[in-house]
Amino acid sequence: MKIEHIAIWAEDIEGLKDFYVRYFDARFGRKYQNTATGFESYFLRFDSGARLEIMQMASVSSGTKDPSKNYTGLAHFAISVGSRDQVDELTNRVKADGFQVLDGPRMTGDGYYESVVLDTEGNTVEITV
Repeated sequence: MKIEHIAIWAEDIEGLKDFYVRYFDARFGRKYQNTATGFESYFLRFDSGARLEIMQMASVSSGTKDPSKNYTGLAHFAISVGSRDQVDELTNRVKADGFQVLDGPRMTGDGYYESVVLDTEGNTVEITV
């Protein structure tokens, strides 16, 4: 078995799509739109075959996210970029472009070299080897 995709509700799917395309080389297909419900989504595909569905609908309320606290639900997801140098380089690019870096780059106690950043919607993304 494998996870087919992970889905994230967004307030601005165009901004979120652009983030993953710019920093993680995601590719996307045609935007799906259901005019009856106001639902819109993109599937983003990564080189590994993993997919991320980003979705938007006016009836979905936005909540406040505090990245300094844990809460139930999706905690984070990790994207492997291949090497420590690439983790460092991408973390620096994300930071230079004004996005928040929560931690790292650093070696974790369980042996991962990673940094932790927030995407345009405040979702926690680990950038790892």
